[in-house]
Amino acid sequence: MGSILIVEDEPDIAELVKYHLEKAGLPARVVGDGKQALDLIVREQPALVVLDLMLPGLDGMEVCRRLRGSPATRGIPVIMLTAKAEEVDRIVGLEMGADDYVPKPFSPRELVARVKAVLRRAAAPPEPSEAPVIVGDLRLDPARHEVTKDRQPVSLSAMEFRLLEFFLRHRGRVYSRAQLLDQVWGQDRFVEPRTVDVHIRRLREKIEDEPRKPTLILTIRGLGYKCREEE
Repeated sequence: MGSILIVEDEPDIAELVKYHLEKAGLPARVVGDGKQALDLIVREQPALVVLDLMLPGLDGMEVCRRLRGSPATRGIPVIMLTAKAEEVDRIVGLEMGADDYVPKPFSPRELVARVKAVLRRAAAPPEPSEAPVIVGDLRLDPARHEVTKDRQPVSLSAMEFRLLEFFLRHRGRVYSRAQLLDQVWGQDRFVEPRTVDVHIRRLREKIEDEPRKPTLILTIRGLGYKCREEE
């Protein structure tokens, strides 16, 4: 497994995170600004990035946006670590593609647990079936980890891909947010139920012709979500 990259410009916090990760058997290194982090991530492909929001140069949101926008880095898990703990900041971070969000001040033990949980999810084996799933003009290929819509590639984060594959393989059944967190994120997850809404909104923006009037991933008011059955 590759090392954990800690992107943090406060040396005391960076060293604290590095110490506890390495104490837990997770090799880690530190960089202090967003531009250097991007260059290093592309070159070395770390196992996971712990990313501070407030950075000199490129801030954490922009770093995350660029990571998710590139096929070479969009699958690398990202945990945002920041002093901005308001709900709007958490949601914006998740919308940028972060896998989890840890506000400062934080418990080092909790941070390590979250890192391990995200790493386990990223390394989880695929569904037993490797056959592509086709629904309308949407095609998901698990073996190639590719999604196309009308034969055009769709860029998804690793978690977005897992969520879409789950929906496509379980069409017609309604799932609550809690059930989706257990089935897709895993029972050892630390993320909030609102995370499901954010990821589904991001998916709709990428795969629906009219995201505000979805026809594939449907909201069932008071219950949760479902993927429409084949016509």
